[in-house]
Amino acid sequence: MYQALYRKYRPQTFDDVIGQQSITRILKTQVLTDKLSHAYLFTGSRGTGKTTCSKILAKAVNCLNPVDGNPCNCCAACRSIDSGACMDVLEIDAASNNGVDHVRSLREDAVYAPAEVKKRVYIIDEVHMLSTSAFNALLKIIEEPPAHLMFILATTELHKVPATILSRCQRFSFRRIRPEDVAARIHYVAYEEGLEITEEAANLLGRLADGALRDGLSLLDQCAAAAKDQITAETVYTTLGIAGARTAAALLTAVAERDANRALTLFGTQYSEGKDLAALVDELVSLCRDLLLLKTAPKTGASMLTGVCSDAELQALLPRFTPAELLRHTALLQNTASGFQKSANRRVDVELCLLRMCDPALDLDAQAINARLSRVETMLASGVLPAARPPAQTLPDDEPTESASVPEETATEAAASEQASPPQEQTLPIGFWADLVSAVRKWKPSLGGYFNTTDAKLIVPSLSGDMLELSALGETVLKIVDHDDVRAQVAEQASMLLHRPIRVRFTLRGADAEKHEKMKELMEKQRQYPEIIHVSE
Repeated sequence: MYQALYRKYRPQTFDDVIGQQSITRILKTQVLTDKLSHAYLFTGSRGTGKTTCSKILAKAVNCLNPVDGNPCNCCAACRSIDSGACMDVLEIDAASNNGVDHVRSLREDAVYAPAEVKKRVYIIDEVHMLSTSAFNALLKIIEEPPAHLMFILATTELHKVPATILSRCQRFSFRRIRPEDVAARIHYVAYEEGLEITEEAANLLGRLADGALRDGLSLLDQCAAAAKDQITAETVYTTLGIAGARTAAALLTAVAERDANRALTLFGTQYSEGKDLAALVDELVSLCRDLLLLKTAPKTGASMLTGVCSDAELQALLPRFTPAELLRHTALLQNTASGFQKSANRRVDVELCLLRMCDPALDLDAQAINARLSRVETMLASGVLPAARPPAQTLPDDEPTESASVPEETATEAAASEQASPPQEQTLPIGFWADLVSAVRKWKPSLGGYFNTTDAKLIVPSLSGDMLELSALGETVLKIVDHDDVRAQVAEQASMLLHRPIRVRFTLRGADAEKHEKMKELMEKQRQYPEIIHVSE
């Protein structure tokens, strides 16, 4: 029967364990000097060697012919433990045996001396799954076990283990295995299995393993079944349904160029090919992280890269983004990924995320504004002025689109008259007022009743040149909204929406407008000439 690669190539001695040399060295020394603890606690993420080291330690303490602290794997005790026939070395899954009755039964059996080997060893995997009462039942025997008894506890969630248990065990923290060490082991296993694998594919599998050697070998097993003659990076991308480094770099290039059409086209191609959307978003997050590290810490960040893209691709993308933009993109991608579990349509979620990444103007939050300002500052520092968009204008249907030729004198007179005449009222862009109302409501919700988009508007906007005039219906509304902080906030938001500096003023409309203006004029004259003008009640 076929055996999975991670089981077939499970390390049999401490020297074979990958990436945990500091732990294996201590365990070997304890076996050599016979200074063994009665209880061990192995903690760390999945696939880092906790259960493997537990089994090796169980063999090493019972081995009849140990070799430099390692089990010989040849004696009767080692063969019995490897085959699972040894009744004195028990591996218990706490996830399915987490009740107090299971622990009481274990405690009753543990007092008996071993029948086949020197020490009775209990390996309790995922010990954090035990109930509170089960931990209490286990506590006494772990504290004062018989001389022939040893406990080896393994867990991936150390914070769930009670402090009373932690204080009675020797704790060893297994770290994540480095991608290059995983890739080296994958090369070795592929050679032993007669598989051809490229350097790029091995490095990619090492990165996808995320520090878990077992995951890396499982991915190799999967790719080996799909490969015809050689395992390449393209084989890995196709087999695992991920987008690939080139697609991630191309998507981020489209985002840098604010080309939403190209970004959506690239994403649509990946979606139609059945690529995993969660993996695609994860690759974009990793790429943004790498760029942010190189931006903020170019010296130390180079050693912390995920390797999702080549150095050449990273250097090409690096000048296209500011740190604030990369922070915003990372936050958008992470929020999208976190919402996948509750989403009814992941495709729409990713498409909206890409649109927001391509056009920061779609967001009016502080992070989007900071990203846009940082880009402007970068352009100004480099001597490149950002181009302002022309204001939206409408032309009558009968007006010609091309300017007719006129005499030079007439053109000069027309230009002079145009400068002398006040700016004409312009048509506001579609959606401008709705976006402005939304921004003002986010800034100060109490103004939501006055800034609205309903038919009965209390405030009506109009644009003349760079002046945005907001006409209030009645003096009561005008007194509430006509303040310096409101004008400043509305001007800032309007300037971002129209991509040019905008000034704001509030006026009064309706029957009281003329009376209000005359009263203001009269009050101003009274202030200037108090001895001449008197206003009676």
